Amino acid sequence: MVNNISEQVELTNPVDLSVGGISGHIFRRLFHLAMCLLPIMYFEVGDSVADAVSLSLDQIVAGVIIVAALGEGLRLKLGFTVFGQREYESHQVSALAWGALAIGLVLLITPTKAYAYPLILTLTFGDPFMGELRRRGIESGPVIVYACILVYAIWLACWYAFDTPLIACLVVAPIAVLSETPRLRYIDDNATMLLIPLAVVVTLEPFLNVM
Repeated sequence: MVNNISEQVELTNPVDLSVGGISGHIFRRLFHLAMCLLPIMYFEVGDSVADAVSLSLDQIVAGVIIVAALGEGLRLKLGFTVFGQREYESHQVSALAWGALAIGLVLLITPTKAYAYPLILTLTFGDPFMGELRRRGIESGPVIVYACILVYAIWLACWYAFDTPLIACLVVAPIAVLSETPRLRYIDDNATMLLIPLAVVVTLEPFLNVM
């Protein structure tokens, strides 16, 4: 019996698992790509929004995480899925909820363009890229190689645009790709692909500041 996300995705075309079929799958991918707007919103208009509601930016991010968690808890209690979700997500925390938690933690722990942008953009573009390669039958080895090229490009672009330390680009980018590969029963790769490299960034940051 298939009883976790990774086994189902490996054994079944993810389109067949998506609520709404191919339309739901496409919507899921587009929604994932649209998350690239989150760091732009945070850094460009976040302070203005926070001032308008007399809260700190951290309080707003924490509030969004709490609302997302409560909403996910209610969804699980009622046992339903929405358009674009996978069928198995009716009984476990969804990829969307894991992504919201992970992105929120990135913005709370490393609220700088140098790290928030490459971390979030890696998830936004890297995860669906790897998923679509696998859906087309490409083996894991080449998928990792292609994804490393894409993610290195993202991190190097952030090195150029936001002064992300070059050593962080070289070290964290492949770790972010490899963080997508663990097949965990209840933790979605939206979480591992952000939280594992986030832990590496937090560990390296004191050393980067003195280099």
